[in-house]
Amino acid sequence: MITHAMTPLRRGSLFVSAAAIAWGAGGAAAEELFRTSGLGPIAVSFWRFTIAATLLAARHLRRSAPARPAPDWRTSVLTGSALAAYQTAYFGAMQDAGLALGTLITLGASPILVSAGAHVLLDERLSKRGAVAIGIALTGLLLLVAHPGSGPRPFVGIMLALLSAVGYSAVTLWARKAGTTSAGATTWGAGALCLLPFALPQGVWPRSGHSTESTSWLIFLGVVPTLLAYRWYFAGLTTVPSTTAAVLVLLEPATAALLAILLGEQISSALILGSILLLTAIAVLARDQA
Repeated sequence: MITHAMTPLRRGSLFVSAAAIAWGAGGAAAEELFRTSGLGPIAVSFWRFTIAATLLAARHLRRSAPARPAPDWRTSVLTGSALAAYQTAYFGAMQDAGLALGTLITLGASPILVSAGAHVLLDERLSKRGAVAIGIALTGLLLLVAHPGSGPRPFVGIMLALLSAVGYSAVTLWARKAGTTSAGATTWGAGALCLLPFALPQGVWPRSGHSTESTSWLIFLGVVPTLLAYRWYFAGLTTVPSTTAAVLVLLEPATAALLAILLGEQISSALILGSILLLTAIAVLARDQA
């Protein structure tokens, strides 16, 4: 429970951690959709964005009290487009390299990229413990890249995961610099429109025999790891430094790895060790904030 007695940094860290866990669960939901619905990564991302945009628009229309000032539409469109690109690359990485490896590489690379970008663009300094956390995360990432993966095209999946990491890092740095506190209907709608031309040739309707199950998973994706998780994440970024947030988000691949085991993926000793190193990086960073 997030209470007012917490310091802003601790409260922000809890928001970011909650978002990371929700994203890890979202990755497992997407993997289940790939297996049963016949939908591909672009189509799943399209529905995820569309559901989030629709729910936010409906909430806005029903709200009687004056709404908060909307962010600049250019910022919303840019953020939505970037989210669409990196989330679709992430789903592609899961499909080609497996849930555990795709998620672990995407989020394992992010702290290094965010740390470098924050130092150059935002003048954020890295403490000694923070540097140790980044080093541990990098070691874990190298172990994961050497892992063959459980998907049909591990190399393609790894490349997509690294592309997703670059996109995620850009969104994190931009949100921190611009002071973005939420993603509104315009953001998610812009992302959906970017994805629609690519989703249509792939097919946007689930298989008829799994339509109810697929719809339930899509609604879950649109609400929990999208609508709620990004609200928590952007709220956390208002008080949590970019590098700290990127390391805390390593809770996502840890969650995904656990769920991958439950879903029956083959987990190697290298992947387990890499996961342990990523969790160790979180522990080091948490001690740095104590």
